[in-house]
Amino acid sequence: MALTLSERMARIRKTDTKPEMLVRRMLHALGYRYRLHRRDLPGNPDIVFASRKKLIFVHGCFWHQHDCRLGAKQPRARSKYWLPKLQRNKESDARNLEALESAGWKALIIWECELGDVKALERNLRKFLG
Repeated sequence: MALTLSERMARIRKTDTKPEMLVRRMLHALGYRYRLHRRDLPGNPDIVFASRKKLIFVHGCFWHQHDCRLGAKQPRARSKYWLPKLQRNKESDARNLEALESAGWKALIIWECELGDVKALERNLRKFLG
């Protein structure tokens, strides 16, 4: 039996998503230790390296409107609700990054579409974390 749109939306998690877990496992295997979901920081970053003042957001391409094939998808149902919401997500992300940078934090955004190339992701993480 197929799920309704409402049931599918209810299954979408805010934290501990598959993309986020993949990045966390990779970081741990590389020897990095981190904190999760610091609610006292703008945007509630997914992964935080407080001693380095660096943090990582793992973004879903659709939800954060990345400029890739996945981010280009547009909702067909209730578009009058979803399109403004997705735009607000994008604006909120920009405000949060600006607030974090002005507070001295360096942020890395890892997009869902980047997770397919594990070697490139590893290089990106090592370069960012030094």
